[in-house]
Amino acid sequence: MTDAHVGLAGQLSRLPQRQVLSDDVYETVKGLIMDSVVQPGTRLNIDALTRELGISQTPIRESLARLESDGLVIKEPLRGYRVSSRLTRDEFDDLFEYRLHIEPWAAGRAAQRAGTEDLARLKAEMLSYTDVPDRPAYESYRAMAAHDQRFHDLVLELSGNETARLSFARTHCHLHLFRLYYGGGIATKALREHKTVVTAVRKGDPEEAAAAMRAHIEASRARLRPIFDQE
Repeated sequence: MTDAHVGLAGQLSRLPQRQVLSDDVYETVKGLIMDSVVQPGTRLNIDALTRELGISQTPIRESLARLESDGLVIKEPLRGYRVSSRLTRDEFDDLFEYRLHIEPWAAGRAAQRAGTEDLARLKAEMLSYTDVPDRPAYESYRAMAAHDQRFHDLVLELSGNETARLSFARTHCHLHLFRLYYGGGIATKALREHKTVVTAVRKGDPEEAAAAMRAHIEASRARLRPIFDQE
């Protein structure tokens, strides 16, 4: 068994056996990938994991299928699963170009269309997460990543364009961006920018809402782009 499989088994063996289900396997393996404990290119052998953990293949297969849907692992014919690469600089630039086309428009549409209940949901999501993660580890910032995804998904939902919403969801952009880097006050700045977006949408001002979202996406890009200059 490789060192990567030993690491996976060590993490999973800490869970009570009755809890070692697909959700536990999924979150644990995802955390190891996000924290780069399991490096890009590492092969994940189902048979080896099954033997080491003493569980059936079903929860392992289910978790790997979910990770494949997230874009964190790749299934290769006759070879099984391997951990995917992190975003390249070109992929990073393409992702933000896409976001700058879709999300400011969605925020403007949300400002035009959202009703009282919609605006209450948006405010509730903004207020649902106020903690600032204290460590650059997935266990610490997982809740922030989930909130970030929910917030942007809700803005897309309130735009009323389900095709745009589903297209955005398939990028799993927040997961892949947090995989690149977390730290340096990212959460504090992002939460402050979310509040600005919410304020503009609640005012019903589409131009202000679009501008606030554009400023947020551009600021996020600026925070993360230096990662590629350090490589």
